[in-house]
Amino acid sequence: MVFSDLFFLFVFLPSFFLIYIAAWGVDKMRAQKLTSSECVSRTTWRNAALIVFSLLFYAWGEPIYVFLMLGSVAVNYVAGLLIDRSHRHRRLALAAGLCCNVAILGTFKYADFIASSLSAIGVPVPAPHIALPIGISFYTFQSISYLIDVYRRQAPVQKKFGGLLLYISMFPQLIAGPIVRYDLVAREINDRHVTAADLREGVFRFLIGLGKKVILANQFSEIAGQFLDGPMKELSTTGAWLGILAFTFQIFFDFSGYSDMAIGLGRCLGFHFAENFRHPYCCRSITEFWRRWHISLGSFFRDYVYIPMGGNRRHQALNILAVWFLTGLWHGASWNFVLWGLYFGIIVTLEKYTLLRVADRVPRVLLHLYSLLLVVVGWGIFYFEDFSRMGEFFSVFTGHGAPFHDFTVESAFFSNFWLWVTAVVFSMPVYDTITRLAGKWCPASCIGFLALTVRLLLSIALLALSVSLLVGATNNAFIYTRF
Repeated sequence: MVFSDLFFLFVFLPSFFLIYIAAWGVDKMRAQKLTSSECVSRTTWRNAALIVFSLLFYAWGEPIYVFLMLGSVAVNYVAGLLIDRSHRHRRLALAAGLCCNVAILGTFKYADFIASSLSAIGVPVPAPHIALPIGISFYTFQSISYLIDVYRRQAPVQKKFGGLLLYISMFPQLIAGPIVRYDLVAREINDRHVTAADLREGVFRFLIGLGKKVILANQFSEIAGQFLDGPMKELSTTGAWLGILAFTFQIFFDFSGYSDMAIGLGRCLGFHFAENFRHPYCCRSITEFWRRWHISLGSFFRDYVYIPMGGNRRHQALNILAVWFLTGLWHGASWNFVLWGLYFGIIVTLEKYTLLRVADRVPRVLLHLYSLLLVVVGWGIFYFEDFSRMGEFFSVFTGHGAPFHDFTVESAFFSNFWLWVTAVVFSMPVYDTITRLAGKWCPASCIGFLALTVRLLLSIALLALSVSLLVGATNNAFIYTRF
C-alpha cells in the first residue's frame, strides 16, 4: 500500500482516523482521572490504534516481513534496556545491538549483491535470492538511532515494548522516510497534543505531497522511461538530456512528495518530524545540495558516522569518502550506487579545498549551473544499474555516436510544456516568496484570511486533480520504497 493510492486515501486513512479519534476520546477520559505523575499513560489507546494500523499498512504488501520487523524491534528493545541498566557493559550491549541491526540489513539487502560480486571475480558463491523487505533501510537506521541516542543519554530508554514498536513501525514514515531520529520524537510517543493549527498545517502538507507525486512525479516518470528505458542506439543527444532532466524532476517530486505526506500525517497525529528537503535544486555547490537533499540521511551519517570517525578534526577527506561510500551503498545493492556515492564524495571533498574558499567571488548563476550539471550527471549514474547501458547513455549524452536531435524530443517537451514550467517553478521556494511579498504588500489583518482562503482552494484543487489522475493509474510506486 502506498500513500498515493485510492484505497489508502478513501478507505485506509478515513478508517484509521475514525478509530484514532475514538481512541483519543478514551485517552482524554482516562487522563481526567490521572495525576501529573501518571502522564505516561495519556496516549495509550492512541498509540495502540496507531500500532495496529501501522502493522496492517506494512502487512498489506508483505505479511511475512511483519515478523522480521517485530523481531528487529524486540532485539532493539532488549538492547536498549541493557544499555540503560548496565554501567559496566553499556558499550558491549550497544555493540551487540548495532551488530544485530547491521546483520539484518546485510542479510536481506546485500546478500545477493555480495554473492554476485564474489562470483564476478571468480569466487563461486550461490546467491540466496532473498526478497528485499520494503522500508528495511529506513527502520533499521531508526533502530540504530534509538540505541545510540540511549547510549549517549540524549534520550530516555523506551521501557515499553509498544512505545518502541510505535517509533519503528509508525506508518507515516515507515517505508520511505524521512529517517526520524529517536531523540526528536521520544517525548511525543507518550505525551503529545494536536491543535487546530497542527491539523490545518498537516492536511495541507499532505496534499502538497500528494500533488507532487501524482501531478508531477508520475508524469515525469513516463517521460523519463520513454527516453531512458529503450534501446540506446535509438536515442539522440537531446533525447538523453531530456530523459535525464525528466528523471531529475521525477525523483525530486517523488521523494520530497512522500516526505511532505509523511510530515503532514505526522503533524496531524501530534508528531513533529524534521524537514527532509529544502529546495535542493536552488543550490550553488554540491556541498549545499546535500545539505538540502534527504536531510535526515545526511544528518544521520554526520552524527553517527562522520563525527565519531573524527569529522573535521582528523582524516577529513577519508571520513568524507567513507560516509559517501556508505551513502551510495545504503541506496541500493548495486555497484552503480556505490559509484554514485563516491562521485559525490569526491566532489564534496574537492569543493572543501577549492570552490568553497572562493565561492563569494564567483557569479551565482555560474555556481548554480555548475551544481545542476553535476547533479544531473549524478542522476545518470544513479538511474542505470547496468554499467554497459550507463556507458552507452553517457556516450549519447555527450554527443558521441548518436544523432543530435529528433522529433520525439520536441513532442515530449512541447506537449508537456506547462508540466516543465510547473516543475521549474515549484523546485524553487515559491511559498516563501509569496509569503514574504504578501507580508510586504497586504495589511496584516488580511494576511491570515487570505492565506487560509488560498490554502483551502489549493487543497481542494490538489485533491481533485490528484484523484482524477489516480483513476486507472498503474505507475504509482514511490522510488525510495525500494531502498
